[in-house]
Parts: sequence; C-alpha cells; structure tokens
Amino acid sequence: MEAAARLRGLEAGGGCAAKYSAARLEELLAGFAPAATKDLLVGLAPADDAAVYRLDDERALIFTIDFFPPMLDDPSLYGAIAATNALNDVFAMGGRPLLALSIAAFPEELPVATVRAVFDAAAAKVEEAGAILAGGHTIRDDEPKYGLAAIGTVHPEAVWRKDGARAGDAVFLTKPLGTGLVLTGVRRGLLGGDALETAARWMTELNDCAAEALRPYDPNAVTDVTGFGLFGHTHEVAERSGVRIVIDRDLPVMDGAAEVAAKGLKTAGDPRNREFTAGSVALDGLPDAAALVGFDPQTAGGLLVTLPAEKAAVLDADFRARDLFLARVGRVEEGHGVAVE
Repeated sequence: MEAAARLRGLEAGGGCAAKYSAARLEELLAGFAPAATKDLLVGLAPADDAAVYRLDDERALIFTIDFFPPMLDDPSLYGAIAATNALNDVFAMGGRPLLALSIAAFPEELPVATVRAVFDAAAAKVEEAGAILAGGHTIRDDEPKYGLAAIGTVHPEAVWRKDGARAGDAVFLTKPLGTGLVLTGVRRGLLGGDALETAARWMTELNDCAAEALRPYDPNAVTDVTGFGLFGHTHEVAERSGVRIVIDRDLPVMDGAAEVAAKGLKTAGDPRNREFTAGSVALDGLPDAAALVGFDPQTAGGLLVTLPAEKAAVLDADFRARDLFLARVGRVEEGHGVAVE
C-alpha cells in the first residue's frame, strides 16, 4: 500500500474541494457564450450541471466532464468516487448515461498497478450506471487527476434544470452532507475507519436510483450538491429561479461530520464557498458548526430537488418504499436569496 498512500500525498487538494472558486468562475465566463442555436437546450446562458443538445423531437444528448485530484489513499476508491461524481451530472439533468471517456493525469513513477486500480474501479462504476467506458486520454503530471467525460440521453421535454424552482415548492436532499468534513477529520486523526467507510459509501453511490424515483414527480428544479456546498448550490437555484429558498437549520449529516464541525475545522473549499454566496445567504445567527456543514464542499453528493409541496408526502413514502435516503430541508418562497432559519 506504499504506492497507494503516495497517491494522495502528491496532490494539493482533492475531490470537489479542488474546484475553481465559483465566484471566479462566474467572472471568467461572464460574456462568454457559444453561438446561438435552437438545438442547444442547455449551454452557458445560464450554465447548468451539463450541456444538452437536441438531436430530434425525441432525443437529446447530455455532455459533461468532471475530474479532480485524489482525496484519499485507496486508488480503487478514488477511481470509483471520481467516476460516480462525473456520472451524477447526467442524472442531475434527468438523463441516463450512455458513454464515458477517462481523463487521466498521473506521475510516471506511480506503479502501473496503482493506476490500473483507478481505471478498473471507474470502469466498474460506469458499467453499474448502464454505460460503457470506451477509452480516454492520459498524460504525465506530477499531480494525479482522474475523471470522466460522459454522454447521456434524455428526452428534450424532460431535461431537469436549476432554474425552475417555484414559490410553494418543498426542498429535498437525497444524500446527507459532510464528505469534506469527514475526510478532513480522518486526515487530522479525529475520526477513524468507520466514519471514512460511511463517507466512502455515500461518495460511491450513484444518483441513478434517486433520479429514477423522482422522474414521475416532475420536479421543478434539480442539481447535485458538489464542490460549492449546499449553500452554494442552493444559491445558484434561488438566483436562477428568481425565488427565495429557506433552508432548515437541522440538516442531515453523515457520521462524524458534526463532530469535526463542532471543532471548527474547515475544508479548503469552505472560504471560497462563503465568498461565492456573500450577501446572498442569510445565516440569521446560525451556529458556526452548522454553517460549516452548509458550506462544506461535497464530493459525489446527492440531488438537491424542489417540487410542489403537495407532492412531498407521496415522494417521501416512495423513497422509503425503495429504501432510498430523502430529507426535506427547506421551502421555496417569493423573493430572492437564501435564508437559513
């Protein structure tokens, strides 16, 4: 395991915490837009979890790409998490994965067996999602990076977006929060293997079953919670939908995350997520530990969903019947911004 341990030691910040600052990304993309075409259903105006291009009245293609440095030592786990994270963007758009290509950067001195373990685990996760890992591109790099470029399919009239939340909607999460906090706690020696195992289970869980359960309910807005944290992604939904979203203080967290937050430990992405939402998220005296959970960058997080409140009870019962996680975490109102109360 010496080679595997070095995998994490080579990177500066792993998982979705390695994302570019959302505020800087908005500045970078300001004014940039592809050529207008009626068949580009989702592009950069506004951006979403993936691009969507209509082929005909019945078919559209979803295009997405996602990769990041390792956040833990096990190369198989790293490959599975990176693949899950990329594939989940397809599910967040309401689609089903079709094809994927590896994007890989590794130091040449890493043993071939270590790199192969990353590839094999990713291929298994792509197969689990019902898609095919058909190739990719690999370069030499001092800092390891891995992910996927993925293509999925969706009906043009059934694309899920971030900008459809409406006043009167209930807000749900399909996974608990805390992956960044747990990984930080493990690195600092505050948490043990049980907490890491739980976090790993959530990070390798595809959002396919949650998406399948959601489809009959025609949700108004959907995104997946990743590097910008719950508050950052909720801010995106609220801003693009022209509504106010109220998030409950009592958020679902995975084992160990609350313990790490109580000690005031922050992940590398926490300050960038606070900068991104500055002036738009009202914390209303929220305790510091709870704020740390809301700003914690998630890797391969769950879906953030809004749909009419009258559907909430049936949706909850349906998820329970399927043995799927679901937590009601807020509501949508007239207004603007995000409030935590």
